Amino acid sequence: MRQDDRKAAIAAYRERKVVGGIYLLRCVASGEAWAGQAPDLATIRNRLWFTLRQGSHRQRSLQAAWAAHGEDAFAFEALERLDEKALEAGRERVMKARLAHWCAQLGADAL
Repeated sequence: MRQDDRKAAIAAYRERKVVGGIYLLRCVASGEAWAGQAPDLATIRNRLWFTLRQGSHRQRSLQAAWAAHGEDAFAFEALERLDEKALEAGRERVMKARLAHWCAQLGADAL
């Protein structure tokens, strides 16, 4: 990659719009589900897969299901995207409330 191309790619990444929200990670083989919140839904799947592949995810039930069923048994889904206007009332409070709502509705464990 040329230097100019690299600089342009970095600038584009920094200027992209970051959208936070709630996501769901489901083990298709066992039917278990885990929901979490992320400040950037575009990057959370990659981070989750990395920690699970390394065997270092902090949620033991999720890591155990990953070890038992493998990567192919897992599906990732963005449940709700929260724009900046929705988060004006307090990012942490809103994210926590929406996560609790989705965990109760889907019977998922919180991450």
